[in-house]
Amino acid sequence: TMKKILFAASEAVPFIKTGGLADVVGSLPKYFDKEKYDVRVMVPKYLCIRPELREQMKFVDKFYVKMNWRTQYVGIDEMEYDGVKYYFLDNEYYFKKNNYYGYFDDGERFAFFSKAAIDVMAHLNIIPDIIHAHDWQTGLVPVYLRTLYYGDERFKNVRTVFTIHNIEYQGIYSYDQEILED
Repeated sequence: TMKKILFAASEAVPFIKTGGLADVVGSLPKYFDKEKYDVRVMVPKYLCIRPELREQMKFVDKFYVKMNWRTQYVGIDEMEYDGVKYYFLDNEYYFKKNNYYGYFDDGERFAFFSKAAIDVMAHLNIIPDIIHAHDWQTGLVPVYLRTLYYGDERFKNVRTVFTIHNIEYQGIYSYDQEILED
């Protein structure tokens, strides 16, 4: 049977690039044997994605993710690029910014992205066999999967891989940074 793999990352060429992470996530998925693997990529829908790429995205659905004491909007856009289906998670509060990183709420933004990525999988019923999480921005995906989603039969057999592309960037924040969990 065909294995389903989902790459969750904060960057992917040609949409979002600050370094090598984007090169790997934007190029590796297209080299999987399409007869054996269904590989998809999930990234944030940043404001600074080039307009000509944004115009090719197709709106799929929207819903709300529970984040501790509040709920946050998640819009889902998709597009195929180089034979790979990409999902773009939209939330203007977190991603309508002029840059990808360097904001006071980066920890919260990517905690949201990690949780929203799992909720999108459930919402669209695209449960992969393997989730490949990339760098600190998606480091909570495996954690949430084994804690917040423990006991959810849909995710029971999902395996995770976590790749660190640059050890210098670890997503370290002060203890007074909000932690968002259910």
